[in-house]
Amino acid sequence: MDDTESIAELQRQLGDGGLTSVELVGRLMQRIEDIDTSGPRIRSVLASNPDAAADAERLDAERSAGRVRGPLHGIPVLVKDNIDTIGALPTTAGSTALVTSAPTTEATVVSRLRAAGTIVLGKTNLSEWANIRSNQSASGWSAVGGLTVNPHALDRSAGGSSSGSGAAVAAGLSPIALGTETDGSILCPAALCGVVGVKPTVGLTSRAGVVPISHTQDTVGPLARSVRDAALVLDVIAGPDPRDPMTAGAPDGGYRDQLDRGAAGLRVGVARPMTWGRHPALDALAEAATAALASAGAVIVGDVELDAPETLGDDEFTVLLHEFKAEVEGYLATRGGHCPTTLAAVIEHNTEDPRELAWFGQDMFERAATTQGLGAPEYLEALARCRRAGREDGIDRVLAEHRLDALIAPAYPPAWKIDLVNGDPGGLYSMSQLPAVAGYPAVTVPIGLVHGLPVGLALFGTAWSEAVLLRLALAVEDGLGPGPAPQFRAPAAG
Repeated sequence: MDDTESIAELQRQLGDGGLTSVELVGRLMQRIEDIDTSGPRIRSVLASNPDAAADAERLDAERSAGRVRGPLHGIPVLVKDNIDTIGALPTTAGSTALVTSAPTTEATVVSRLRAAGTIVLGKTNLSEWANIRSNQSASGWSAVGGLTVNPHALDRSAGGSSSGSGAAVAAGLSPIALGTETDGSILCPAALCGVVGVKPTVGLTSRAGVVPISHTQDTVGPLARSVRDAALVLDVIAGPDPRDPMTAGAPDGGYRDQLDRGAAGLRVGVARPMTWGRHPALDALAEAATAALASAGAVIVGDVELDAPETLGDDEFTVLLHEFKAEVEGYLATRGGHCPTTLAAVIEHNTEDPRELAWFGQDMFERAATTQGLGAPEYLEALARCRRAGREDGIDRVLAEHRLDALIAPAYPPAWKIDLVNGDPGGLYSMSQLPAVAGYPAVTVPIGLVHGLPVGLALFGTAWSEAVLLRLALAVEDGLGPGPAPQFRAPAAG
């Protein structure tokens, strides 16, 4: 076994007896020790599961008895530490405020993965509280997990907030991982770390048991080394869940099977200006990816005008602060043990714990604490403007005008240098905002290296268009090859 094998190849080895899940878990745990804990010290895994070997042994026994639950049987997975797990693993959102309490029930997405036969290898680090605490934060840092770094260049950001999930998959610590996104939190680490990331339509995957920010934007999705592997995970975690009313009517899987339909005949719009024209080398790789789509039979429609209004950032911020205050307090009330039950109590905890405010403050928490609830006119008006900008005046408009199935743009710039003192640099560009405020899906797929740093192409569209986006992403992957293997360099070029 090496650290780049697909789930299909791992299943072949597990099926013919050349590998057991116990052996696979043991090798990955050793790799976590060699790369994550010591060695390059990626610090992507916040906690390892002490029960993983026993879980693997049980699944090996099922396989020997002729019971294979599906294509993920016996496959390890890492789970972002804002997704509830019960038992020996914590769920902290990276915050010391949650260390002394535990969820009373498991997140639906985790329960579905376990039922499909996956082995939860551990929990991944994240930008604390999924990066809703401060405008001056540095992606990938949490008080519990420390700082996750990019395995391609150890002085560069792994992105956020699913930093650990992206870095761990890139570093070969697990074939698949779960992340969450409110705005960019799957797409960013996937692009910066050179893996595939799927941000589903809001409501396709259950948020029950996920530390919340926003019921209108939060979603759970996979990060993987290949499009096919990501589709396998999405097949398992997609679909209705009574614990999350927004999933009512969500489609049930089938994404892996639809990949075989290919990209031929799909109409793809090149969304400009968005993130085009920001970096010549990134543009060149995105153009090569566009050519790969054309070679696969997609119809390329050039220069489709799409960009976010200048006021959208303020409106989105208003929405997120109001929803976070209301929803995080509802979540905190569900936890057992010694747990703060209000945002004010979390703020007080952070003020008293020097680890929490060591690098940056909690200005976003403090602003959220002053909001007046989900009936406030300020919130309702901002939400309406966000939805209109993302949907009627944004993505849906250009799809209809040009008869498109999807849109494409460079996902993010190459990874920036980490700066804990000043936080992430201002003026960073990304394509994530319009799909985020619309609640629509997006996929990022690796397209090459800029000065040794991975970059990705983003594909996005209207609600429930994941199957189309994955078919197009597979065409890019087939045309350009898989994501690059990390070199663990420090420092990066430039």
